Amino acid sequence: MNVADSTRLSSALEQLGYRPAPQIEAADVIVLNTCVVRQSAEEKAIGRLSSLKKIKEQRPQTVICLMGCMVGMGDFSPLQKRFPFVDVFSAPSDTSRLISYLLETERLKTSDHHAAAWTILEQNDDFVLPVEMRGNSVAAFVPIVLGCSHACSYCVIPLRRGREISRPPEKILSEVCKLAEQGIQEITLLGQIVDRYGRENPVYPTLAELIRQIHPVDGVQRIRFLTSHPNWMTDELLGTLSELPKVMPHFELPIQAGDDEVLRRMRRGYTVEKYLSIVEKIRARFPFSSIATDLIVGFPGETAQQFEHSLQMLTTVRPDMTHVARYSPRPGTYSAMHMEDSVPDEEKWERFRAVETLQEKITAEINTRYLGENIPVLFEGKKKERWFGRTPTNKLVFTDSATSLLGKIESVKITWAGPWSMIGDISADQ
Repeated sequence: MNVADSTRLSSALEQLGYRPAPQIEAADVIVLNTCVVRQSAEEKAIGRLSSLKKIKEQRPQTVICLMGCMVGMGDFSPLQKRFPFVDVFSAPSDTSRLISYLLETERLKTSDHHAAAWTILEQNDDFVLPVEMRGNSVAAFVPIVLGCSHACSYCVIPLRRGREISRPPEKILSEVCKLAEQGIQEITLLGQIVDRYGRENPVYPTLAELIRQIHPVDGVQRIRFLTSHPNWMTDELLGTLSELPKVMPHFELPIQAGDDEVLRRMRRGYTVEKYLSIVEKIRARFPFSSIATDLIVGFPGETAQQFEHSLQMLTTVRPDMTHVARYSPRPGTYSAMHMEDSVPDEEKWERFRAVETLQEKITAEINTRYLGENIPVLFEGKKKERWFGRTPTNKLVFTDSATSLLGKIESVKITWAGPWSMIGDISADQ
């Protein structure tokens, strides 16, 4: 979501006449977009702010904008006192504060720039890709649900990004069409709980209906969505997705814990049995699908036996990827205020490494099955002289080619498979 927000702000600034600076020290405007889901992310943001302070001292005319979850949706006056060198504080997904500041300080002097600024402030949805993506990108993120109202006991997102709001479907469809016109072939629909799209507005379509509307857009070859919540992965949604060939068979479905008591204290709203039943439904409708999940280790009160239940769950589900995090209390959340952070940090690290080791083994075994198979890959770019792209199941594949593969979907025969990527050949007769 932060990548999507940064892309939209970059586009807005470029429409006002700004261009990317070759070095941060040469920039007239610097935006630090922040995440505070984990303590380590917040500490990283604070450290980066310290380096920006030095730039501000050397070049006082530089405009510094702090954006994202560190600012949140409410009163940011404590941040102003703590970081007085920051000129603008922007809430997540909010471009208006920075644009307004640039207008008020008369940095946008021409009438054309003023007109462009007001168009952006009025949230015109003729989305233009930033110059660095134009002609170089084939995949893009499209936010469809902003904020979250679920309030898991550990999660700071509802406090920092606000209540759940679905974007109007006509604006989403317009944006997808504009992106397709600019060469984007793969669309990923974003939401903190993406499968709750439209639930708070009775006149909006469901996620299944929205994807059905997007599916016919010329130029769009692949559709993905994340992140899902097990409570809203409905039979209607799975049924619709199975009928639409552009929808990629990859599901981001967080479990967070493999023990029912821990899930209850997390306020997740489902049991391990329910989660497993959804996985079964996905694999019944999409036999060649992949599943990625999220897991928190060291949640308050998590016993060694309860953690073992999480390992057993991973062994049963065999996800293609597990995004694992060590629990860290976030200010204002229910768990931070009412639960003791009882698992020692050393134990959290041991559990973290145990999950990583198990997941690496599972993923390596899954990817080995691809050896010798021909798989369609949408190529996104080049790294270290090799072209890279993604399979329908979101596997990263590298290959050699003397000609450009950017934006092409090629059948690749897999010749090597590791846990995190694969290598293959494009047959000469293609």
